[in-house]
Amino acid sequence: MLTVIEQLEQLRAGGLADVAAAASEDELEAVRVAVLGKKGSLTAILRGLGSLSATERPAVGKTANVVRRELESALEARRVELSAAAMQASIEAGRLDVTLPGRARPLGSQHLIHRLRDEIIDVFSGIGYRVAEGPEIELDFFNFTALNHEPQHPARSASDTFY
Repeated sequence: MLTVIEQLEQLRAGGLADVAAAASEDELEAVRVAVLGKKGSLTAILRGLGSLSATERPAVGKTANVVRRELESALEARRVELSAAAMQASIEAGRLDVTLPGRARPLGSQHLIHRLRDEIIDVFSGIGYRVAEGPEIELDFFNFTALNHEPQHPARSASDTFY
């Protein structure tokens, strides 16, 4: 039968080996929970301290604290290593080569309304009509003055014009 101190030493050796073998932060967290968690191995041993004799308790408590500190420091060191490795991997994966040519965009098609307008122009041009283009908004002169509307004429009111 193993003594409590021998169990703690085995726990320390096994815990340090598990910490070193953890390949990801999730595995490392699982090791932490299994060893140091509420239902972990070390916690189970510490709960049994009350059943030990008064002469064994100080030595076992001291050894348990040393084991806990060693495991916590090993966990933290391994966590730093894994996070640095993950950061380096993400930097390598996200590297962008700006010297490569850009991605070619596929050519689109003409808008339906413009295509229909061009077709209508082709039909009417074929029978002799011409396309005449002018300004988008006519001037005041062409809308009112050239038609002899007086400046006070009701058609020039603000509600009846473009203005």
